[in-house]
Amino acid sequence: MTTPTPPEGKDRNWVQTIPSKSWFMILRLYGPLKPWFDKTWRPGDIELQE
Repeated sequence: MTTPTPPEGKDRNWVQTIPSKSWFMILRLYGPLKPWFDKTWRPGDIELQE
């Protein structure tokens, strides 16, 4: 098995995953504001960037 490597020029914003293995994302908020609590704000969807 080869070790995954980031695409060229994308190494600062790259999350290493292993092909055919599942993964999950965690969102941590520091000092969330009112829109978070009253549910009028939500994070955007995960987007694949080529």
